[in-house]
Amino acid sequence: MKYISVFFIFFAQSAVAQTYSPTDAGDAVQFRIKNLGFDVNGSFRGLKGKILFTPDNLSASNVEVTIDATTVNTDNSTRDKHLRGKDYFDATAFPQIKITSERVARSVTPGYYVFFGKLSMKGVVQNISFPFKATEESGGIRFTGTFSIKRRDFGVGGRSTISNDVDIKLNVFAKKL
Repeated sequence: MKYISVFFIFFAQSAVAQTYSPTDAGDAVQFRIKNLGFDVNGSFRGLKGKILFTPDNLSASNVEVTIDATTVNTDNSTRDKHLRGKDYFDATAFPQIKITSERVARSVTPGYYVFFGKLSMKGVVQNISFPFKATEESGGIRFTGTFSIKRRDFGVGGRSTISNDVDIKLNVFAKKL
């Protein structure tokens, strides 16, 4: 009888959980980095994966999303080709950048949550955390947030003159599955 009760409690929580998939269309995964004192802005496309987001039961939330490293775009085709190469993203050997959650928590700031997880890029995995907002929209939910990384921690760009600090901005619409 005890096992049946546990099953129904788990089933009830799972039934409330909403699973979403990034749409890629209209999504923005943008980055900004300084190069010789000037800001260089870029973006990625090709989001795929699943997001299980349950605001009333955050312990049931889970994120596993990839982005296509070959889609790096800085509005300069010569630079983009260089960024796809071995010195930077090595997109042939490492075609995906991946973000996975370890947990999601409620932020002290009303309306915000905090993502705790891993970022995998160029064969290197690092812990990341950042605040984000989840806003319901027709047919899905929009996730927005920003965080910073150190590019050298991922072996991106070696000792080039560009800044080690990279700011990343997420604006992802995920539709219900």
